[in-house]
Amino acid sequence: MKKLFLILLMLPLLLVAQTKRRITIQDLWAMKRVDQLVLSPDNMQIAFSLNTYNIEANKGKTEIYLVNIDGSKLRRLKSSDNSQSDPRFSPDGKKIAYIENDQIRECNLDGTEDKQISNLYTGVTDFKWSNQGNKILLTSSVYPDCPNQECDKQKDEEKKAEKYNARIITHLMYRHWNEWLDGKRSHLFLFDLASNTYIDLNNLMHNDVPPLDLGSANDFNFSPGGNEVAYTMNPNKIVANSTNNEIYTIAMNDIKADSKIASKKISVSLGNDNQPVYSPNGKYIAFASMLVPGHESDKQCLVLYDRATGKLKNLTQKFDRSVEEIVWSPDSKEIYFTANNEIFNSIFKIDIKTEKVTILLKEHSNSNISVSSDGKTVYFRQQRAELPYEIFAMNNDGSNIRQITFLNKELLSHLELNKVDTFWSLGANGKKIESIILKPPFFNPAKKYPVIFLIHGGPQDNWQDEFHYRWNLELFASKGYVVVAPNPTGSTGYGQKFTNDISGDWGGKAYTDIMNACDYAIKNFKFIDPKNTFAAGASFGGYMINWIEGHTNRFNAVVSHDGVFNTVSMWGTTEELWFPEWEFKGTPWTNRALYEKWNPERFIQNAKTPMLIVEGAHDYRVPEEQAFQLFTSLQRLGVESKFLYFNNEFHFVIKPQDSILWWDTVFNWFEKHKK
Repeated sequence: MKKLFLILLMLPLLLVAQTKRRITIQDLWAMKRVDQLVLSPDNMQIAFSLNTYNIEANKGKTEIYLVNIDGSKLRRLKSSDNSQSDPRFSPDGKKIAYIENDQIRECNLDGTEDKQISNLYTGVTDFKWSNQGNKILLTSSVYPDCPNQECDKQKDEEKKAEKYNARIITHLMYRHWNEWLDGKRSHLFLFDLASNTYIDLNNLMHNDVPPLDLGSANDFNFSPGGNEVAYTMNPNKIVANSTNNEIYTIAMNDIKADSKIASKKISVSLGNDNQPVYSPNGKYIAFASMLVPGHESDKQCLVLYDRATGKLKNLTQKFDRSVEEIVWSPDSKEIYFTANNEIFNSIFKIDIKTEKVTILLKEHSNSNISVSSDGKTVYFRQQRAELPYEIFAMNNDGSNIRQITFLNKELLSHLELNKVDTFWSLGANGKKIESIILKPPFFNPAKKYPVIFLIHGGPQDNWQDEFHYRWNLELFASKGYVVVAPNPTGSTGYGQKFTNDISGDWGGKAYTDIMNACDYAIKNFKFIDPKNTFAAGASFGGYMINWIEGHTNRFNAVVSHDGVFNTVSMWGTTEELWFPEWEFKGTPWTNRALYEKWNPERFIQNAKTPMLIVEGAHDYRVPEEQAFQLFTSLQRLGVESKFLYFNNEFHFVIKPQDSILWWDTVFNWFEKHKK
């Protein structure tokens, strides 16, 4: 009877286990993706963007949803055939503004009385309300030589009428990330709602606001009193070899239509400064700052600017992590921020007087902080390897963490997903290296499993406890693989020296760290099959795969996605020249020896491992010529190789159908080379 009772007691659990299944590529694209969390002025509701995808249509849609802070009354703001994004509560909390069809619209909280409130010919890419609700800051891409919108329209019409299909290029940079820069620049506009007038605050300037790169998601703001604006801009004539973003302010009294507008630079570092955020009491501007020019992954400090005295104070000089998102407490005494911290993106706060840093939430990947007006509650997004982004809340001391939304609960309830574990191994020079390890679904410790070693990009980046929609750890594990993801030299979250040590040493310590992590995992985890080991990486991870190809044949097969193969030709075809010039300490003619020292092309004659190469035609960061050279070399050497080339993708594969092909091709490549 006792055994029967136990069986009956466990039956519901057994039934649940039987209904679970492995995650599929289709599940990944069925996930609802939470973005852009904002808290209402009365602290009662949260608005957020929600991205969903239609695999058959091969496209996505963004809609705005609202939910009460206790998780009740989840509802869509309005129904539309178009995407809506960037929700912003009006300062009085009665309306929500958002962007649809490149214009700002506004409606009641129930979606009624919807109307368009902007009418810029060049459209709107981002916007912010003033606290007074009478003005809006917005960004729009314009021809910098044009004094007005009529001129922008005329230039567009002239381009359409051109009979030829060509470009005349006269300066750097001429393309960025995945698009050509055909003469337009992003400018900051002041929109007066009462008069329905727009003033270009960067009129006739050949600079982008926000900057093309190395900025933040919060690069322009009104002061609390509405008497000043602050913004981020790179003032250099050629930005291709400059990381020198600066912080500027403009007094509202100096803003007049059809006249030159005076701005004041408040940052002093020659490195990257960005994200100017006014304190609620109006006394300070906090911003993020890097000290070293040309180094895009220098430690990002939290700097305080006193608006009365003009003095600057580095608040995180002694804190060995790089500050990311910046949010003030309502009493202006503390600043909340996020920072990479080992395999997590943690939430911290700092007292601006004592400079004491307190960690509020270490675990998982957290972002998009919003603090209630009474200062008692912190709202944020959180993701984990087994959980896509959802909205969470906690008390301001880090206690009482609770989940507010459960947008993927039904789908997740059917999936067998494991939490990540970590292990530490000795790397180069005796340094300890942390690696994520994820077991496959329905794991049996008595079995032997093949292993995939994943190498992250950057190289100044890290593998995190996150639900990555492109390189998803759970999906890699789903086919019965153990996944190991090392954070070698160069990774963020382990102190600035560890991050810096990759520069000038691409195939050195990081390679040793990764090989040692592989050795450790195979030796210490008996469920790993040493006869079936694979490796894959993208960007710098792709570079490391290319380096591995010429230095070891220990893996059954490898995948190189958008990887640097020829360091010299990559310098001449990439868009952000500051990056290779920092990493290889100069140009190819000033420091050719270092470019050649770490050039995978020099060692390709040693290649033996079957390689799958992936490249996107519109990748201007690691351009397609890198993949062409690599594939040609492997084919001429007689090394088994396959080339997956996407005609309409860039550094990332973002279209559902292309993503499905990517995953199928990668898995088939691994399966083909199992022993």
